[in-house]
Amino acid sequence: MTKGTTLGRRGFFSLSAAIAAASASTVILPSAALAAPAITGKAAAAATRTLNVVNINTGESGKFLYWEQGRYLPETMRRIEHILRDRRTDETHEISPDLLDLIVALGRKLNSDAPFQIVSAYRSHETNDEMAATKRGVAKRSYHMEGKAVDLRLPNRGLHMVRGAALQLKAGGVGYYPRSNFVHVDVGPVRRW
Repeated sequence: MTKGTTLGRRGFFSLSAAIAAASASTVILPSAALAAPAITGKAAAAATRTLNVVNINTGESGKFLYWEQGRYLPETMRRIEHILRDRRTDETHEISPDLLDLIVALGRKLNSDAPFQIVSAYRSHETNDEMAATKRGVAKRSYHMEGKAVDLRLPNRGLHMVRGAALQLKAGGVGYYPRSNFVHVDVGPVRRW
């Protein structure tokens, strides 16, 4: 794991269960099913996680194998942090592995391997303060500033589908912004708006 990661054993198994459930089916699962470990032993060590994204602001894109054989790959994590950087200040920040796992689980839940279009990911304090002063709905203590939130869309799925899948995963906050054409997901407390 990378420095600062708070994904413990229980969190790992919860998210692994969500990823496995999302890849197996698009059936709505009860929250108890998400808490049970679905990938263990050799299967967990052999499993991989790949993030497929395009930053719509910079045009940068990539398909990144960032987790394999039970560990996050530091060099790949740095490449992802670069793509998900604050576009206004060009500042990078550690992106929570939990957030990347959530995006991957969301893609599997939606049965899509298309790249997620990233509208906004990491935001510096300066950028967030500027946005909060000029736009409604920007939190002053945003999870974006911690590398724990992303605003995204999936071109081959409707926003309502992305929102619905994110709500089913119950892995953090889900905000729905149809006028701005994105869904916000974060790895904070489970909530919706």
